[in-house]
Amino acid sequence: MDLTAFWHAIENPILYALPVFAVVIALEAAFYAWDAKNDAMASAGKGYLPIDTRTSLSMGAGALVAMLVFKTLTLVLFVYLWQNFALFDIPVTWWSWALLLLVTDFTWYCNHRFSHRIRIGWAAHQAHHSSEYFNFGTALRQKWNPWSEAIFWLPLPLLGFEPFMIYVVFGANLVYQFFSHTERVGRLWAPVEYVFNTPSHHRVHHGSDDIYLDRNYGGILIIWDRLFGTFQPEIHTPTYGLTTPVDTYNLIELEYGEYRNIWCDVRRAKGLRAKLGYVFGPPGWNPVDGAPVLPPHDDPARFVPAGAV
Repeated sequence: MDLTAFWHAIENPILYALPVFAVVIALEAAFYAWDAKNDAMASAGKGYLPIDTRTSLSMGAGALVAMLVFKTLTLVLFVYLWQNFALFDIPVTWWSWALLLLVTDFTWYCNHRFSHRIRIGWAAHQAHHSSEYFNFGTALRQKWNPWSEAIFWLPLPLLGFEPFMIYVVFGANLVYQFFSHTERVGRLWAPVEYVFNTPSHHRVHHGSDDIYLDRNYGGILIIWDRLFGTFQPEIHTPTYGLTTPVDTYNLIELEYGEYRNIWCDVRRAKGLRAKLGYVFGPPGWNPVDGAPVLPPHDDPARFVPAGAV
């Protein structure tokens, strides 16, 4: 593999977007500071908490390093699969970029749903949901162990998409998602809200309220949630964070604490079924009930229809 191919594979739109992220975060924080100066009650509980923001930025910096390592390790595998087992010879052209954008967004939905519904996946992803604030800084609160993404990307080189295209499109997907992490944008034009993941939809996803749990997994498009019954419109301002707050800003605890909890549950469990359940069951699984009690929003009588905006 030559160095040009290697660079194409590891370069990422996120790297070029970092200065934009910094400016946008600074502007949002300035607007919140202005609100607090003029109307303290209106801004109460919103905006930026310095220690929370520093934690998010530190987790984002660590995620960049983890992403570089992850992409370097998966690059060799993806190139090998693409060169030797690809089903189709997909050219690098405008329509293949458009197709890959759609396919990658669907794989994001699948991976994201997996990360919420399977505990070993949630152990990595829960760090992103640990903040009780919702702002552009929260978008950078990313995981340091993106192992599950490789599993869901695996079909893409087998289909015939060049590995460097996969990394570029996925990076662009994450750049888009950055801008959905804000409370300062209300609902957009109805057709946009129907098709795309918007700040309103993503606020729901970060809510710990029963009606908002495990909803709106989409990356760029919200149509996957509408198709597969996981869509929930924003009814009221969410309560952000985890259902069981971690109450710490320790980076190691935030990133890896749930792995420790899994290990402790597995060691304590009696029998193979219980051990596997603690790893591959949904978050909150226990060997007595077999699964956590479904929150009220899973009652069809209370669930807002997927077609609602």
